[in-house]
Amino acid sequence: MATTHEETNETPDSQEIDSKYRLIILAAKRSKQLQRGARPRIDIDATKHKPTRIALEEVIRGTVPFHFKDINEKEIVEA
Repeated sequence: MATTHEETNETPDSQEIDSKYRLIILAAKRSKQLQRGARPRIDIDATKHKPTRIALEEVIRGTVPFHFKDINEKEIVEA
């Protein structure tokens, strides 16, 4: 299995992942979803692969939508 878009010459429909840290964070969040019962978004045998591997492959292939939070956005905290 390929691990990057450059190796497979694929371009995802979503935004490009700008760092390996963002890739890991996205895969970790998706892995939690898979562990809680979400169905894989790619054609892969879930009985032979762990949720972390499935999640990483989904993110690499661009099947997991995400968006960047603007730095200027502030969370409203009620006191």
